[in-house]
This record gives sequence, C-alpha cells and structure tokens, in this order.
Amino acid sequence: MEVDRTTDNDRFPDFQESSYESSPNLPERKLRRNDSLDVESRTVPGAAGVHGHKAVGAAAATASWGVILHLAFQSVGIVYGDIGTSPLYVYASTFIDGIKHKDDILGVLSLILYTLTLIPLVKYVFLVLQANDNGEGGTFALYSLLCRYAKVGLIPSEQVEDQEVSNFQLELPNNRVKMASCLKSKLENSRAAKIFLLFATMLGTSMVIGDGVLTPSISVLSAVGGIKNATSTMTQDKIVWISAAILVCLFMVQRFGTHKVGYSFAPIICIWFALIGGIGFYNFLKFDPSVIKAVNPKYIFDYFKRNKKDAWISLGGVVLAITGTEALFADVGHFTVMSIRLSMCGVAYPALVSAYVGQAAFLRKHTDLVSDTFFSSIPGPLYWPMFVVAVLASIVASQAMISGTFSIIQQSLSYGCFPRVKVVHTSSKYEGQVYIPEVNYLLMLACLGVTLGFKDTTRIGNAYGIAVVFVMALTSSFLVLIMIMIWKSHILIIISYVLTIGLLELLYLSSVLYKFDQGGYLPLAFAGFLMTIMYIWNDVHRRKYYYELEHKISPQKLKNIASLTTLNRVPGLALFYSELVQGIPPIFKHYLANIPTLQRVLVFVSFKSLPISKVPMEERFLFRRVEPDDLNVFRCVVRYGYRDIIHEQESFERVLVERLKMFIEEELWKLQNEDDNRAEERRRRIGEEIEVVDRAWKDGIVHLIGQNEVVASKGSGLAKRVLINYAYNALRRNLRQSEEVFYIPRKRMLKVGMTYEL
Repeated sequence: MEVDRTTDNDRFPDFQESSYESSPNLPERKLRRNDSLDVESRTVPGAAGVHGHKAVGAAAATASWGVILHLAFQSVGIVYGDIGTSPLYVYASTFIDGIKHKDDILGVLSLILYTLTLIPLVKYVFLVLQANDNGEGGTFALYSLLCRYAKVGLIPSEQVEDQEVSNFQLELPNNRVKMASCLKSKLENSRAAKIFLLFATMLGTSMVIGDGVLTPSISVLSAVGGIKNATSTMTQDKIVWISAAILVCLFMVQRFGTHKVGYSFAPIICIWFALIGGIGFYNFLKFDPSVIKAVNPKYIFDYFKRNKKDAWISLGGVVLAITGTEALFADVGHFTVMSIRLSMCGVAYPALVSAYVGQAAFLRKHTDLVSDTFFSSIPGPLYWPMFVVAVLASIVASQAMISGTFSIIQQSLSYGCFPRVKVVHTSSKYEGQVYIPEVNYLLMLACLGVTLGFKDTTRIGNAYGIAVVFVMALTSSFLVLIMIMIWKSHILIIISYVLTIGLLELLYLSSVLYKFDQGGYLPLAFAGFLMTIMYIWNDVHRRKYYYELEHKISPQKLKNIASLTTLNRVPGLALFYSELVQGIPPIFKHYLANIPTLQRVLVFVSFKSLPISKVPMEERFLFRRVEPDDLNVFRCVVRYGYRDIIHEQESFERVLVERLKMFIEEELWKLQNEDDNRAEERRRRIGEEIEVVDRAWKDGIVHLIGQNEVVASKGSGLAKRVLINYAYNALRRNLRQSEEVFYIPRKRMLKVGMTYEL
C-alpha cells in the first residue's frame, strides 16, 4: 500500500502550529514552532540530559547493594527453578538405550559442563544480559534495541522527538563504524529484512510461550514420578493425575504476583540447590572422584568417535541441562541484571556442576540405574525429604517460564503483535512484575492437555528440546546484529562467538529436530498457532494505521469544519482517542457529520508505544495547538514504554489537564517577550484560555472512542478477505476492547463507529 509521504506543511505552507513537550520547569522551557501533524514537538533543554543507556539498566545503576541482594534472593525462586530441576531427567533422557561404555559417562558429563559454561554462563549472564533494554529482557527487548538504532519498524510512527527521550538514547562507540553503517543501511532499505526481523521476533516469542507450556509438564511429571521407587502401587495414570492437580494449583496462585510467589518459592529453590549440590559432592567423593577428568574435552571427541550417530542423537538429552536458560533474560525485567548475575554465579552454577558431577560418579558404579539416575543416587535417609523438595522445586521450575511468558507478551503488546489482554502490575515496588489473567488460564489448559495427552517425560522432553534450542538460536542471531550495529564489537570477537556458541547451538538444533516425529512437532505446532494469531493481529493493525494516515484530515478541512454555522459548542472537555500520531483521524469528520456538536475544549489523544522499556513522566505528554485558535482544539501524543503502567483514568485525566495548562502557559511565557499589540492580545486570550480549560474540566470530561469496523475492500482476493473479515474480526470480538485496556469509564464514554475498507 503506497502512502503519500508529503507533510501537511508541504501542502499548506502557511499552516504553522506551536508544539511543546511538557516539563515542570517553566523558566527553562523554549518554545519551537513546527508542523506537529508530522513532528509532534521538541524537547526542552535538559530534558534528555540524563541518559538511560547503561547496559545494566536504570534500576541496576541506582539500586543499592541491599536491594540487589534482596532481588537476587527473589530471583532464585523465579528464574532458576527450570534449569535447577534439569538434573531430574538429563542423564535418563541422554542414555535412552542404556550406557554402552563407562567412558561414555565422562563424554556426556564433559558435554554438560561445557554447555553449562558456554551458554547459560558466558552467553546469557555475561553477553545477552548486557543487551538488555533499560533493564528489560526477552526477544522483543532485543528487537526494540534494533528498532531504536535502525529504522526497521513496519509502522511509520517514528518521530524525531522520540530519539530525545532520555531512555531512548544509546551509547555508541566511535570505532568500527563502517561495517555497522553498512549493515544498518541494508536493513533500513530492505522491506524483506524488516519483515524477517519481525517474523523472527514473533517466532522467538512463540517459542518462549511454548516453553511456558512444556516446562511445568515435564518438571512436575519428572518429580512426581520419583514416588514409583518407593511404592509399587503408584501407577503412571495416578502420577499423571497428581501432576495435573499440582499444575492447576500452580496456575491459580499466579494472580498473587511475582513478588509474593518469588518470596514463597525462593527458600524452596535455595534448599533444592543446597541438597543437589551437597548430595552431588557426597557422591563424587564416595563413588568415583576420577570423573573430574571430564573437564578435558578429549572425552567429548572419544564419545562421538565410539557412538557416531547415536552420540549426535543423544545431544537432544544433553541440551535439557540448559532448559530454562532463556528465563535468565526474559525475567530480567522482574529483577536487575546484577541480581541475576549474582544468583547465577554464586548459587545456581556451582550447585548444578556439583549435581551433574555427582550423578556421573554414581553412574560409573551403577550403569544399570541410568533410567532413574536422580532418585537412585540419593542416600537412603534423604530419599523422602528429597522427594518432597523435588516436587516443590518442580513446581517452582514452572514459575520461571510462566513469569517470562507474561513479560514477553507484555512487550509484544506495545508493538501491536499480540491481541489486547489485561496486564496486571502485581507489585507497586517493582513495576516489571506483571500478571496476565487470560494468558495464565490458556497456559494452564495447554499444560493440562500436554500432561494428560503425552503422560510421560520422554516425548515431552523431545518437544522441550526443540523449543529451548530454537529460542537460543534466535537470541544469538539478534545478539550478533547488536554486536555489529550497536556495540560495534571487534570482528574477531563476533567470529569467535559464531564459531563457538553459534555452532554449538546449531549442533543441538540439528539433534533435537531429528526427534520431530517423537513429540518434537509439539512446540512447532504451538509456535505456528501463536504466530498465526500474532501475524493476523499485526498485519491488520498496520493496514489500519496506513488507512488512517492516508485519510487523515488536512488543516484546511479542519478550518472549513470550524467555519460551519451548524457546529454547536457545548460545555465540557472531550478526549477523542485515536491510534494515529501524525494527524487527525478520518473518524472525527464522520463523527461531526452525524453529531454536529463539539465540547468547549477538544483534545485528540493518541497512545504511542516507543521501542524502550519506560518513558519518564515529564517526557510522556506531547502537545500542540490545532488552528484556528478559537476552536480550543489540541493534539496530545501520550508516549509509553512497553513496561510503563497505564494510568487509572482519573489519574490520567488529571495529569493530562495539568500538562495541557502548562503547555498554554508556555505560550504565554514566550509571548511576554513580545511588545507589539498582537502579542498583548494573544496574552490576554491565552489567559482566558486557561480559564476555559479549567471550566471545561469542571463541567465534565467525555471520552470519545473510535470503534472502527474493518472489512476487506471490494475486489480483494480470497486470502485478504479471510484475513480481515473473518480471522481478525473474530479475534477482535472475543478479546478486550480499548476502553477496558485503558480503564475508560463507561458512564462518560461515547463510541463512534466507522467502517474502514482496507
């Protein structure tokens, strides 16, 4: 769809409007005049003086060590449950056909140790966490970094002023610019590359959500299955139903929030890590201390030399040792980068290494017990306490990816890549902690379906491996782009990363795909279903935006509307909501054609999501006046980051009116420097205008919502008609409407309907 890119200033050279970004410091403000139909406003001096570009994010930069340790403790309960419970099933999933040679144990242990070190520790803790977006993580955080540095977004809502928001700035090195500039230019000029980046982001998001489904199933089933060692009366069907009951309870407590759940779960995981680390060290000393020689990668080559194809297939079991690693990044918004690093390096990594080494030492003496390595290696007196803790830890394991799912869906909402859902902020202290009711219940149903359908961990493990490695490979792809374009890393560092971690992940990916027909199809089916929903929503969202951009009301049309003698002005203040940030939407003309009445003050409000995590309150509201002046009509763009809280409506109304009056005062302040008669007249009029706004606010606020029906235009193909008329409209009818997302009171709301032919 071609869009006329000329601005309204090009069409109407005499149409100049004042614009302003609200700030509480009036003496420092400087008014600038621009056509704000396309350039909404300028920032004031000093507004962008504090840059939020530190890689550890604003929260980590200002947090005291007390807060960091506090969050590190919480993160143990939220982030590491998944990767922490991997020792339950890794060796059993790797040696499906039994151990054929004792040195195979050393080869697999060596693989586990190097995989744990290279991917969770080196890649995620020291590299990927460095690529957080002002303290936020996940696939969309990486995508937002690329969108801010290069114009790779598909909706043309970028504004020059966005780059002056303090958190928008990126600190860029000055060297190695040539390669970065070349790649940036190619991405910006290639629509195919932009679509591919968005597609890859959606795929990564879908796979993380798939992790959120598979993690609870495999973790709880593995832990509960340990009871079979203690009693012969426990059948597999009973284990499945017990697991299902535990999963229901887990999802029911999500509404209490990450803060309370994390505090409840953190002690459990701390005890779990202490037990698996201690038992591992005990088994290491008791059975075979010589397994420490597995640090020599020679045993990996020997393992592949002996087993060839079977060794390659077994990598699908080894990779389960790093399941949940993506939670380190996806959940960072719930905590801080430093707290994640502390808890990983000080608690999780040492305990996991000890556990796997201890199990390997045990297997060297008991090769026939590999199918139940974890529970068989527990010393007798600790069996039942360990079983209870294992069940509790498996429940916590599920929490890691559930929290990550909530975070990454919240991010995708700001890009128009996910249907509207209610996001509940569960902590007033830590704003990154969220809960999404609709997603929570859908995850619960999907988990129950997987658990009751597959009934065993083998096929679920095959599915799990594909989801895990796909997300890791996509994260690496985005990270390489960031290393080239934003960090401008040395080419040797980039090549080293690709040849080590990149190739290792591709090797694991090739292995897990081999088991596609043994349950591996499940995450791809999940991803296909979710990506279909995301594509439908995003595609029609973009079409609607382009339609409004093409049909927006020109300044001259607005002047003609204002001159109509049939237009009635009534007391009050009207807020007219629109997604369009670059003009007045066509639905306004439709509204006046049917209801030729206008409140005394009218503000066109557009909510805009920036590709950053948070927008400071003083930089959130952008205003400008719509001429002719006597209309008392204003434009307001309200900018949010994908982690910002949408205000309750009463608070939002109050802040918006206050900022509007500050904007009018700004005009008055500037005109005080002018002595001509016209300036005096304008000063008097603006003073009266503030009184008009106050009176209109007291008379009452009415909210006008554009209820756009979308249909495929005449002559559209079958695919387009199905996409818009059926798929998108079915989603829209069954999900939350705008007024529910933005807390707009129904008693003061008026919906204006219009049909868009896309």
